[in-house]
Amino acid sequence: MKLSKSVKSITDPVCGMSIIPKSTALMTTFEGQKYYFCAESCRKSFVENPKKFLVPECNKPKGWWGRYMAKLNKATGGKPMKCH
Repeated sequence: MKLSKSVKSITDPVCGMSIIPKSTALMTTFEGQKYYFCAESCRKSFVENPKKFLVPECNKPKGWWGRYMAKLNKATGGKPMKCH
């Protein structure tokens, strides 16, 4: 199947796979928004708990930098430091 450049793909909210909406019948609507899926198992997982896949996880910095930033935020109350 050859696709033209004008065909836009979207991302399956469960597994992150790229999907062309016209090529799949696996779809559900949540809060007025349509979501497309690559497989029935992805659609089923989404239907069971949609907020799990729609709420972004906190991108917590890892390693020593993450620990440093956590201590800095705690010490300053999350406010930026002032030079003067």
